[in-house]
Amino acid sequence: MNDATIKRLNEINRAFYRTSAESFDESRDRPWPGWDALLPYLKPPLTILDVGCGNGRFGAFLAHRLGTALVYYGIDSNATLLERARAAMSGLNARLELRDVFENPPDSGGYDLVALFGVLHHVPGSEQRREFMRALAQRVAPGGHLALAAWRFYDFARFRERIIPWPDDLKVEPGDYLLDWRRGVHALRYCHYVDDAEHSALIAATGLTEITTYRADGRTNDANRYSVLRRDPV
Repeated sequence: MNDATIKRLNEINRAFYRTSAESFDESRDRPWPGWDALLPYLKPPLTILDVGCGNGRFGAFLAHRLGTALVYYGIDSNATLLERARAAMSGLNARLELRDVFENPPDSGGYDLVALFGVLHHVPGSEQRREFMRALAQRVAPGGHLALAAWRFYDFARFRERIIPWPDDLKVEPGDYLLDWRRGVHALRYCHYVDDAEHSALIAATGLTEITTYRADGRTNDANRYSVLRRDPV
């Protein structure tokens, strides 16, 4: 995928979150059930990098379930959602940064947990997704974990019904879709469907060891495919 297309797809999603931040926040007001399966791999104290943290609900979930012996660093490109995250993480050891995680991924530090939830489907370009995963893997400390969830929206008729045709002048890759948003405001977002083959390829690109994979979340408890990866201790 060329740079001009990547830039345009990124702008579609930046505009989506600018338009729908309030209604999106309202739709993300509780933890995902799939997060419970992560807890056996997490032993406080923990340092956490939450990539695309949105309104901070994953950090709040960890604090509620594991206690406050956490050092949390959340990054997101939307200022409205980060304000919600600041409220959710009030009183905790948390640092939040306004940052475009695709154009400027985290490039320093090592963390016990790197979390990537509700983000991967927004990364444009197959090679860019592999590079993104490689970059995040470098932020995992020895013995630490990278936990990701890929949204399997195309598996469900209710999401396929939301697909909008691409403009004729925009040449995208297989698995790339334009979906409408039906809550509160009208908006469009770019989403990529990560199938099983690509999911495996992205894991292989990290160089980390997959220790579990499972489906969870949504009405039928299978909307996301999770993988938990580990960097082996030195």
